[in-house]
Amino acid sequence: MALADVAKAFLDSFGQMSEHIEGAILYLDSGCTESFQFAGGFPILLDLGVRAVCSLENLCSLDVVINWNANSDPATKIVVITSRLLSDAHRYILRCLSTHQCVQRFTVYTSISEIVHSAYPDSPLGPDAFREYESLLLQDYEELIKKRGTKSGLSKDYDFQENTNFEDEGWSHLTSSEEEVPHLGAASSAKIFSGDDEYMEDAGQKLVVSVHHFPMIFCPLSPRVFVLPSEGSVAEACLSIEHEDSISLGLPPISSGVPPDGDDVPPGALLTAHFLYHLAAKMDLKTEIYSLGDLSKTVGKIMTDMSSLYDVGRRKRSAGLLLIDRTLDLLTPCCHGDSLVDRMFSSLPRRERTTSYSHMKGSQTQVKLGPSILERASLNVQIPLAKILRGDSETNNSSLLERIEAFLAGWDDSSSAPQSINLVNLCNKAQDEKSTPSEVQLLNGSLVSTETFRGTPYMEAIFDRRTKDGALLVRKWLQETLRRENIAINVKTRPGFATKSELKPMIETLAKSQSSSLRNKGIIQLAAAVLVALDESHCARWDALTSAEKILSASAGDTSQSLAAQISDLIHKSTLSASSGQKSKTEPLQTLLSFQDALFLMIVGYILAGENFPTSGLGGPFSWEEEHFLKEAVLDAILENASASKLKFLHGLTEELEANFNRKKLEETKETSPDTLEIDDFDDDQWGKWGDEEEDDDDKNRKEKQYGDMQLRLELRDRVDSLFKYLHKLSSLKRRNAPLREGTFYLESNLGGDPDSNKGLLYKILRSVLSKNDVPGLEYHSSTVGRLFKSGFGRFGLGQAKPSLADQNVILVFIVGGINGTEVREAWEAISESGRPDLELIVGGTTLLTPDNMFDLLMGKYSCL
Repeated sequence: MALADVAKAFLDSFGQMSEHIEGAILYLDSGCTESFQFAGGFPILLDLGVRAVCSLENLCSLDVVINWNANSDPATKIVVITSRLLSDAHRYILRCLSTHQCVQRFTVYTSISEIVHSAYPDSPLGPDAFREYESLLLQDYEELIKKRGTKSGLSKDYDFQENTNFEDEGWSHLTSSEEEVPHLGAASSAKIFSGDDEYMEDAGQKLVVSVHHFPMIFCPLSPRVFVLPSEGSVAEACLSIEHEDSISLGLPPISSGVPPDGDDVPPGALLTAHFLYHLAAKMDLKTEIYSLGDLSKTVGKIMTDMSSLYDVGRRKRSAGLLLIDRTLDLLTPCCHGDSLVDRMFSSLPRRERTTSYSHMKGSQTQVKLGPSILERASLNVQIPLAKILRGDSETNNSSLLERIEAFLAGWDDSSSAPQSINLVNLCNKAQDEKSTPSEVQLLNGSLVSTETFRGTPYMEAIFDRRTKDGALLVRKWLQETLRRENIAINVKTRPGFATKSELKPMIETLAKSQSSSLRNKGIIQLAAAVLVALDESHCARWDALTSAEKILSASAGDTSQSLAAQISDLIHKSTLSASSGQKSKTEPLQTLLSFQDALFLMIVGYILAGENFPTSGLGGPFSWEEEHFLKEAVLDAILENASASKLKFLHGLTEELEANFNRKKLEETKETSPDTLEIDDFDDDQWGKWGDEEEDDDDKNRKEKQYGDMQLRLELRDRVDSLFKYLHKLSSLKRRNAPLREGTFYLESNLGGDPDSNKGLLYKILRSVLSKNDVPGLEYHSSTVGRLFKSGFGRFGLGQAKPSLADQNVILVFIVGGINGTEVREAWEAISESGRPDLELIVGGTTLLTPDNMFDLLMGKYSCL
């Protein structure tokens, strides 16, 4: 039987749409582009006959002629694939439709099911959502044609860009008046916009619009690891509604034992449940659903309600689906673990978000649920190949960059006139600019899950290893690739450790020739990503935070006084580093912890304190005296750090804090140069003030300054108090989360041994499940047939026994809220230690979380602080 492979399932799924995409121009939105990039799916699309692949949000008028040549006709088929709700993507879909005047068949694929479109809050679509959208899209398109036809009759010099605004019922908010919809092609504009109603009627009859559901839009990070696209509707939907158990809108609420139901179900639960249901169906998996955590139970219940007798009767491969709330284990994604994948995603720059859809949501949803969407960090890392490959081959690389720059500038329709472009001048311009802005964009690499080395997927092997072992493996792959290419290189290597000085010459040598670079692009891009992660500027901060977290963990095993003292010391060090950074610019600031780092370590410390000292204080894990010193340390650190004003709990005090910081900086500058005399000191007007007058003015200014400082500190104390109340909530996770309250001691006692005590919750759950031990709080969601046996035939002694997750040969783990590389590696360690080599484990999550992402969720604008 074939192994479960999410990357292969993603690529194989496009066979179902081959009839529609053959000979068509394909438009992908940003979420789909992210998915295709990780899966390496663009060659598959071209093999299926796609004429061209374009960006939906960045549509350009040149898309119309992108594939024209002497032997082909203009494309009459347009296909759009979106990872968003149709209502969100409508204005981009309409703009795409209006751009191509020769289109006869327009097909839209959305990853969101028809049921979700009708059930989603404030959705303008009803039960027959897809058919309704087809008619509404045609109606909006016809109105756009008529509107432009009327204006073209009034003016022959009609501008090629026009604002549109639709007043259709339920759709007026879908198209912004600020959004520009490109004019149709100039070749047929006279005929279309001549005001000929008969022609417009024929055009409407010729155009066929169809909408379909295509659920297989996700990012396969490896054949056994996947997350949701960062700019798709599922990942951006809120996972929590603001109430007392909420921590962040991007994380599930605290599991109090009462799963959300009815109107309290966050949109993210509905979207996640439908995605997982259709994913399992496409992979021919019959899932037995288990859940741990309140929101996971809601997702499991929705999935169970979607199942039917038809699904049970089909011949499918049995699999266990384990749903876990991220909130049950916040410590693992917050810590800087020993994972090369986590280091790479934390070090590499990310692609900027294509656009924002937040302004298109209904006001009612915003009032009830807070922010309508979560703008998650892009998963699409940008590997700076141009910067890395410059080295000794700077001349060749710069020549290539110049040619690409000149080519792109020649096609830049927004800045070029109809006359011919002088490419020589463009090349000269590129030579004059040593670092062009587009250089970084031209030669960027990306991580592709389907790239392999002799059948072994690169990303899967990296996920399975720690930082040191992963770097050694990449070096070994580079050496073997160079040997296979018959390229000799003299690089001294150290056994047991891979360094940047060893990897960089290998990468440059392997990428010297174009043929070698193309053949080995997978290992070149991965090695370049590892090179960035091992750079001193990134390693120093990561290692410093790792050491600090180890110290906090050791102190948590001692006393609360010791842990509080360590946290206070870290905050004071961050304050000193900020002040030293202002006075001495020679000291490398990358090796010092910032105030944000210290604040993040305080979050880790409070979570550790809650697990070890749950009843030390009245409201938190520390005594009143210990917490008082922590508050004073935080207060002083805020006043010394101008960047602290950007944190959510300090919103509204930005101007006051920056003014206070600048005033202190000015005073320190004056103190360091007391002999400097200003010209105002000799002003004649000053001699008119003698004795008591001068003393009165100084006293007045001093009192005003003291009053202002006092007011600012009082306001800051209130904000710091609210911060510590939030920290109390985080420290109470073990006590308030019902599964943790009942099962943590049980899990740890069953595992035994000190090495496992620092493992994450996922490792402990899998070890316990595979040992066939009970996991307190783990709920099994019975299928349709199971409920039938339980309610009907059970009275005759024909009840169905509860299946065990350990009996499954395929286990799909999905963490609602996100995963990180460390717990993926630990999950595979749990499988290897269980003695089940036949067991296939797939790990998925809402997104891939780095410690910086967790800081944004807990302290940023989506925090429930």
